[in-house]
Amino acid sequence: MTRAHRNINIAAVVLPFVAFIAAIPLLWNTWIGPLDVALLVVLYFVSAGGITVGFHRLLTHRAFQTFMPVQYAFAICGSMAVEGPVIGWVADHRRHHAHADEEGDPHSPHIGKEGEEAGAFTGLWHAHVGWLFDHPTAVEAEKYAPDLLEDRGMRIISRLFPLWVTLGLLIPFAIAWAVTGELVAGLAALFWAGLVRVFLVHHVTFSINSICHFFGRRRFATDDQSTNVFWLAIPSLGESWHHNHHAFPRSATHGLRWWEVDIGGLIVRSMRRLGLAWNVVRITPERQRQRLAEAAAALREASGSAGRGASALEGRAKQPQQLPL
Repeated sequence: MTRAHRNINIAAVVLPFVAFIAAIPLLWNTWIGPLDVALLVVLYFVSAGGITVGFHRLLTHRAFQTFMPVQYAFAICGSMAVEGPVIGWVADHRRHHAHADEEGDPHSPHIGKEGEEAGAFTGLWHAHVGWLFDHPTAVEAEKYAPDLLEDRGMRIISRLFPLWVTLGLLIPFAIAWAVTGELVAGLAALFWAGLVRVFLVHHVTFSINSICHFFGRRRFATDDQSTNVFWLAIPSLGESWHHNHHAFPRSATHGLRWWEVDIGGLIVRSMRRLGLAWNVVRITPERQRQRLAEAAAALREASGSAGRGASALEGRAKQPQQLPL
């Protein structure tokens, strides 16, 4: 990672964090109004939806198909989340799946930056945000995202990342100023729906890398340590059903049970009904039952191996000790 790249990543993470800290005492004052809250919520869903539906399910995993202008719109909305240019984001995430929780995974909480097993605190820090400061990001796009590199429109959107970040900050400023006619209202909207919104989107997304590979529940047999975390489901728009996603990476829906709220999946299904999405990848109940049966068989085999190992140890313990001659 070059020093310039590292400094840009630090600024992109630290500035929204400072804004969030400053926002805490301001909540007790009057420097936030209904318009600020409305813009924050709308832009949160626009940028977070650009990440989960656009960057992740559409462009990384090709869980469904849509028209090129819709793809470009999702790429622009995702760029407003300030998590890096679209091609680099996709390359990093495909690299994560290729080496999930093994050496080569850019943000596993179980593997440190030197490829060694990480402790709990250092691993969670590395997965959540530390990798952005000391681990190369947006690399090997030729290997992991050649399809996007071949798309001239996507290359242009990726290169114009600073423009989309700027628009994500200026749009709430312009709307609030136009509605109220007051410059200070525009600045307040820029603060809440711009910087604070970026902080919230960042740390919900980062939690998928850290929390959803460390805490939570599992039910399928996978080669990684991904988990489902129910309390992150709504703010992450369904991304926190992360173990389900690692079991079925191309599924357009991550919430596989009726009670697993998946707003991103609802967006894709709505697009399909409107004729904006097709070839939507869905996981049948039969396929899920098959994977559950595989998980149960793996658990029985592991239990049997442990039992046989314990029996062998017990047998060896009962044999008389052989003294050296």
